[in-house]
Amino acid sequence: MEIKLAYGRKGLTVNFPEGVEVIQPKFTATLEDEENTLLNALRSPIGSKPLNAIVRAGVKVVVVHSDITRATPNRRILPIVLDELERAGVRRNDIILINGLGTHRQQTEVEMHQLLGDEIVEHYLCLQHNCRDDQNLISLENTFLGHPVRINRTYIEADVKILTGLIEPHFFAGFSGGPKAVLPALAGAESVFSNHGYEMIVHPKATWGITEGNPVWEEIYRVALKTSPDFLVNVTMNELQGITGVFAGDMLAAHRAGCQLVKETAMVPVKEAFDVVVTTNSGYPLDQSLYQSIKGISAAARIVRPGGAILMVAACEDGLPNHGMYADLLRQAGSPKKVLEMIATPGFNAQDQWQVQIQAQIQQNVDVYIYSDGLSESQIEAALFHSCSDIEQTLIKMSKTYGPRICVLPEGPQTIPYLIDASYSKPSMPLTMP
Repeated sequence: MEIKLAYGRKGLTVNFPEGVEVIQPKFTATLEDEENTLLNALRSPIGSKPLNAIVRAGVKVVVVHSDITRATPNRRILPIVLDELERAGVRRNDIILINGLGTHRQQTEVEMHQLLGDEIVEHYLCLQHNCRDDQNLISLENTFLGHPVRINRTYIEADVKILTGLIEPHFFAGFSGGPKAVLPALAGAESVFSNHGYEMIVHPKATWGITEGNPVWEEIYRVALKTSPDFLVNVTMNELQGITGVFAGDMLAAHRAGCQLVKETAMVPVKEAFDVVVTTNSGYPLDQSLYQSIKGISAAARIVRPGGAILMVAACEDGLPNHGMYADLLRQAGSPKKVLEMIATPGFNAQDQWQVQIQAQIQQNVDVYIYSDGLSESQIEAALFHSCSDIEQTLIKMSKTYGPRICVLPEGPQTIPYLIDASYSKPSMPLTMP
């Protein structure tokens, strides 16, 4: 039974045993005319004045976009947004684009051209957020949870603030897009660390598809509201990388509408947990590193039985990666149990701790194997996983070791399965919500 997995830039076809269950998102057709749909959304937005009625000649406008680790079709969205701004009288010199990197690494010049296109990079001021640039961070009042917040100064001081992005399920913030373009995208490092801290991530509602009552999400959207964003432009996409919906206007109202569509297409009920779940991280650009691929492992963990196994198939052309703290934290701890002990230590804060925490939580219940052309066996084992060099042979062994019930998530976290009657959930820690 041949199944094509979303893997790297071209995909990977694997011969699976007969009888495996395949779970995919409900297919949503690509928009027939995405340019006109985008333009109409800017002019007939959700819960907001049209974009051309918000801006005028002489105002300073900031447009925030996501970085190269996200599948957001910036090169198709941004030209239409920028053209609409200029039609409304905004001078090109008064427009600044900011790459909302959060704590991610800066993009190279080549990557910026890939991300935005030559026309934008060469004719607009394109900045990259730096979460450690104290001179370009402004402090806001502490959040309702007492966390300090600093946000990008250039963004805060703009007359008009426009957020763009992609809405898809998110493994601890509920959904991406919307206010995530402010926190973590434009935040200081300490604000990202506190929002993605141990107690936040371990909360039972900090998971796929949940916003209300999710402390991570609650803090994100309240911080974003304090910065008074003027307009949101978010899209949804299918596995063909086609835009399926445009949600523009008021940040919360437009994002909520987009989340509803994603919930209807991506969330899939499952009656019984599987012995083995094979997953991906949705291919390039999402599977560029093992760090990013924890999302696909998290999606699979929702429907694998305790004591079962997950096989992640991810290209990881950027390695573990070598930048950031992901690999170092795993190396320091040496085991999933010690990872959790280290992160739970009062006062502990480190970049990427949220990813290793979720990885370790999953590994308390199941074994995880990695197949990747971009990683060596020693790199995979140093990251505390089991290495797989041959998917088909590994599946034969897994069916004997863990059991014959196998499920495949070819699109990885574009599909978020959930057990209709889950008998277990991740551990929780009390966190007072207002």
